[in-house]
Amino acid sequence: MNRNLWLLAICQGLFLTNNVTFIAINGLVGLALAPFGWMATLPVMGYVVGGAISTAAVARTQQRFGRKSSFQAGLAVALLSALLCAYAAFTRNFWLLCFATVVAGYYNANANLYRFAAAELARPEAREKAVSVVMAGGLLGAVTGPNLAARTRELSDVPFVGAYLALAVVALLAMALLAFIEFPPPQVRGAAAGARPLGQIMKQPVFIVAAAAGALGYGVMNLLMAATPIAMQQCSLPFSDAALVLQWHVIGMFAPGFFTGHLIKRFGPLPIMGVGVALNLGCILVALSGVALHQFLVALFLLGVGWNFLFTGSTTLSLSAYAPEERDRAQGALNFFVFATLAVSSFASGVLVTTRGWALLNYGSLVPVVLLGAALLWLWLKLRSARPATA
Repeated sequence: MNRNLWLLAICQGLFLTNNVTFIAINGLVGLALAPFGWMATLPVMGYVVGGAISTAAVARTQQRFGRKSSFQAGLAVALLSALLCAYAAFTRNFWLLCFATVVAGYYNANANLYRFAAAELARPEAREKAVSVVMAGGLLGAVTGPNLAARTRELSDVPFVGAYLALAVVALLAMALLAFIEFPPPQVRGAAAGARPLGQIMKQPVFIVAAAAGALGYGVMNLLMAATPIAMQQCSLPFSDAALVLQWHVIGMFAPGFFTGHLIKRFGPLPIMGVGVALNLGCILVALSGVALHQFLVALFLLGVGWNFLFTGSTTLSLSAYAPEERDRAQGALNFFVFATLAVSSFASGVLVTTRGWALLNYGSLVPVVLLGAALLWLWLKLRSARPATA
């Protein structure tokens, strides 16, 4: 660990503060403003759709201007979009709120590259630990995100306007911290001349499974997390309970970051990702057992830990699928798959939880979890059969 990694971990925490606050309030603000109840999570969906749309632009910006300038541009967008969200909530303009969250997606696409930048700030033999520890910075978001949403909810006469304004301050703080991080210089133009075509990179089994694990693991997590505040409100549980559940969910997402890197270094990414699949199954079983506060709490905590194992493992696995000169395009493709899946899951969560209920939402989550388990088994068998030939 070095100063750059610690500062990047704090920036990751501030990024997750933004994400968790958005998840905690966007569905509820959407439910209050939307013309129809099933449209409640459109502002949540807008955030990830904006991320998907922005992946190509972010990849080009990173390649041309380097990590630091691109990350600062993302934070500037975060500041402006938070102010726009506050104005939309204040004027009760649902479609403006959706537009503002789409704009905020540019920040989402940018900051999702923090985990890859972490690998470049550490020695090659410590990449797994660097990725894991920077992701552990999300614990800051676990503590501040739900509390920020709950404590700023009534700062103005219109609910949650104060929360959006607080996120503008969070963006300013992240911009100040990022100014002190020293990233490796951007690649010289022409350095990527020997890079393989993106299609060839994406055909590799390792890339396919890394992309599937990142996308499906994040998609299932988002499907259930985005619906949780609405489901708890439908069960007559207060917002303070929803904030508590989200807090422990995000703790589950990022607390394992202090040791996930060590586990991946010792056992490899595939076994750790397999444990992540098992934890997702455990989450669904607990969620289906009832709708009391403790069942929401345990289910979402298991979901968070499972996501950490899957996402950290898939990030580490993907590092072996591309060369340094192929970095920006490969990482952009990985992020696009994540955001495209998140867009579908964000919309589906609102539709299913408001029309079909919490139980059916969880039953539907079994499909991608089982598919992901099958993909991990396929890659494990493929790598195992290839070992004698390469010995």
